[in-house]
Amino acid sequence: MGFRCGIVGMPNVGKSTLFNALTRTAAAQAANFPFCTIEPNVGEVAVPDDRLDRLAAIAGSKQIIPTRLTFVDIAGLVKGASKGEGLGNQFLANIREVDAIAHVLRCFEDDDVTHVDGRVDPVADAETIETELMLADLESVDRRLANLSRKLRGGEKEALTQDRLLRAAKEALEAGRPARTVAVDAEDLREWRLLQLLTSKPVLYVCNVEEENAAEGNAQSARVMEMAAREGAAAVVISAAIEAELSQLPDEERDAFLAEMGLEEPGLDRLIRAGYGLLGLITYFTVGPKEARAWTIAQGTKAPQAAGVIHGDFEKGFIRAETIAYDDFTSLGGEQPAKEAGRMRAEGKTYEVADGDVLHFLFNR
Repeated sequence: MGFRCGIVGMPNVGKSTLFNALTRTAAAQAANFPFCTIEPNVGEVAVPDDRLDRLAAIAGSKQIIPTRLTFVDIAGLVKGASKGEGLGNQFLANIREVDAIAHVLRCFEDDDVTHVDGRVDPVADAETIETELMLADLESVDRRLANLSRKLRGGEKEALTQDRLLRAAKEALEAGRPARTVAVDAEDLREWRLLQLLTSKPVLYVCNVEEENAAEGNAQSARVMEMAAREGAAAVVISAAIEAELSQLPDEERDAFLAEMGLEEPGLDRLIRAGYGLLGLITYFTVGPKEARAWTIAQGTKAPQAAGVIHGDFEKGFIRAETIAYDDFTSLGGEQPAKEAGRMRAEGKTYEVADGDVLHFLFNR
């Protein structure tokens, strides 16, 4: 399980440039005019994880298979999108289908790249997009509440739950707060997610800065960081221009280029880590002579459900999970030494998989 991250923002902020760089493709047309992205482009990237390479080296794995992350490049939104301005309705529908939103904000000055509103103000841009998403949500909530009236008269339990959650969302939205600020009880989470409210999705602000400010950011990105801190959102600083250059370099030249720019790692790595943290995702590994593989799950996932990510039969017939912590596997030199040192554990159905666990599942066929 990876996750789908929708890249959104105003036109000409660097969304498609970033998408192209992240996916190392030219699938999205990066051009200096609004709506150069007409259909959402979808790209999958391997999630970089040094732990996987180290595990494979220890086990002598013939193949390394990282987990994957899906990016969806969604065309630029403008003021009035909630009422269909630009190509608003189509793009708002695309946002409903992603797990999280990477909101790209222009934090760079460039007279050659026009801004749809004629100014560079990332905080105002963020507010414009948020407002449009809240207006679209409010319209959706009102429509759903109206459609529930007949079911409510019949006393349907599911309808009562939906009505309660929709009214909580409506109260927040009318107060100018996104739906993600609503406190939802654990037992209501499933129904809440089914509402597919645009502003209920976690947000990661991506500050697109000039090349020379990629390491430390600039005054505009600092404003975004302050906004994110107030909202409890995540934020990263990236130079889409640098990422575009990196995507064209062979691996052996990338480290030298990063060092020259004063960067320790590509922006993709920071973006993925921030995204994982935003959604509470972790990675476990399966390791053997044939392959070393990474799997992504939500934090708190029990062993049977983690096994089910590999195959449904693993979950249905789950017996136990043979578990070795990553640090034990690597420090002791592999599975057999870890067994001999008593560091392999047999875990049952209630075990919550930890980040970095090396797992082997036993199940009834």
